[in-house]
Amino acid sequence: MKRTVNYVKHPELKIQTDKKDSFRGWAAIRDEIQSRLAQIKANEKKDRVVICIDDYHGTDKDELFEELIAPLEPDHVIDVLQAKKPEAELQTMLEYNLTDDRVFGSMSTHKMKDFFDLQKLADLKETIKNLKGLVVVYGEGADLAARADLTIYCDLTRWEIQLRYRAGMDNWEAGNYGEDILRKYKRGYFVEWRVMDRHKLDVLSHCQYLIDTNAKDDPKMITKEAFDQAIEKFSQTPFRLVPYFDEGIWGGTWMEENFGLKPQKTHYAWAFDGVPEENAICANVNGVPFDMPAMNLVKLAPKSLLGPKVFSRFGAEFPIRFDFLDTMNGGNLSLQVHPLTEYIKEQFGMAYTQDESYYILDADDSAHVYLGVKDGVNPDEFIAALKHSNETGEPFEDAKFVNCFPVKKHDHVLIPAGTVHCSGSGTVVLEISATPYIFTMKLWDWGRVGLDGKPRPINIEHGAKNIQYDRTTDWCKNNLVSDIHTLNETETFKEERTGLHELEFIETRRAWMSEPAEFSTEESVNVLNLIEGEEACIEPLNPDLEPLTVHYGETFIIPESVKNYRIVPTNKGNTDQIAVICARVRV
Repeated sequence: MKRTVNYVKHPELKIQTDKKDSFRGWAAIRDEIQSRLAQIKANEKKDRVVICIDDYHGTDKDELFEELIAPLEPDHVIDVLQAKKPEAELQTMLEYNLTDDRVFGSMSTHKMKDFFDLQKLADLKETIKNLKGLVVVYGEGADLAARADLTIYCDLTRWEIQLRYRAGMDNWEAGNYGEDILRKYKRGYFVEWRVMDRHKLDVLSHCQYLIDTNAKDDPKMITKEAFDQAIEKFSQTPFRLVPYFDEGIWGGTWMEENFGLKPQKTHYAWAFDGVPEENAICANVNGVPFDMPAMNLVKLAPKSLLGPKVFSRFGAEFPIRFDFLDTMNGGNLSLQVHPLTEYIKEQFGMAYTQDESYYILDADDSAHVYLGVKDGVNPDEFIAALKHSNETGEPFEDAKFVNCFPVKKHDHVLIPAGTVHCSGSGTVVLEISATPYIFTMKLWDWGRVGLDGKPRPINIEHGAKNIQYDRTTDWCKNNLVSDIHTLNETETFKEERTGLHELEFIETRRAWMSEPAEFSTEESVNVLNLIEGEEACIEPLNPDLEPLTVHYGETFIIPESVKNYRIVPTNKGNTDQIAVICARVRV
């Protein structure tokens, strides 16, 4: 039946304060900064006032200079990047992290100061000490040059950075404007975002304001006090991330129709709506929507968000990921495998691997998944056939080597690392996985090229070292395809364990209900999706916490600190009951 689209594409958490804590537009921001400067000058009677404007790489510094720095009429302006090491030197320093591979690198442990010439930085500090009047120090790493009288941090979300890469932006002062987008993304993912996040935490310990620089000519600024209040509320309240949608060569039409997306020439392939590593959160502070990376929350309030036991295991990292893969009226995903834990640790510096699963949210009559290898497959013959097809363009004999299982709506397919797999056409997959998400080792891509006209990267050499050939037909059928067990059932409620496999650290449970039902977080952050029904209300049992209304297909997060909550069906739509699927870390 045709359903009414009610998916909320830009969810917000309202933050109400008792003073002026949010400012929208450059004029309002300038007025606030000038007022703050006047207070500093009046109270401290200094002959030198220093403003530090630090930022995340990708911030439009031309706009920042023209709309904020220049109008302040400073006596001195210092770009901290004059002390940055030259790109040739950084290439040598980062050689191990960047590698020659188009997609995969190794996680950087560098700090911001490693990217600067320490003598030049020391000279800058000395210069600033001897200046008089209003001094503005700006650029990524500006906080290294001066502990200022007023510090502002300009933030930017990961998705916006990726869009700016695609529009031609280079990596951090790298000058690689026209480089392959995958290589730009690799440098961001493995190096720059790690360095920027570490530095941001240092700046947030003492800054006074943050600016959301995601939308050109529409900046939003909040005070650090409002930011702290937002982080605290997100860590203690059910909330949603801000989703984003991306097109792809195998994309389908289901998300466009069911989430009310603007039609694209190339169909949407992905929806990232439960990936704190990538997604944003939006705090609406006194009516001003402020977007920021969800990683701010993960890094600043990990114990409250994740729970002490999950934090002790993973640190300030969010270990669960929900996203959508849409092949309805589209094509097959690439045939692929994810690395084993030891391999991802040794090769890429990751602490855990990309175990995953496919929850079939919807399917047509021909829906299927590829999973595991056929009985008696010879590894050498399998790899040789893959290499031959990729080198010659001749079709790969998938039916000879790989299992193909039919799937239907609400099946759950488990994919522990090392299992050859891909979703076929005709499915809408809610992918429930461990967080490392770029470590997809493609084996065969059905002879396609990417949207950029270039061959999509194939990683047979990596893949060959991880394929588990004991994941054969019967083993997959008995262990990985809809291995569902009922845990609790009444007339109005049924709870089932749907996965994940015992080799994976995530457990998923599905609950069907026609009346309100209560749940415990069970000492782990809970990530859920409303997989059946039009609407539900998520009510913490603590009356001091706010409820959250969710709609069909929306992913939402229950911080561990909530402890206990109730799910109330408020609009069952075309069904007699609603259903949610919940993922948590086994503790």
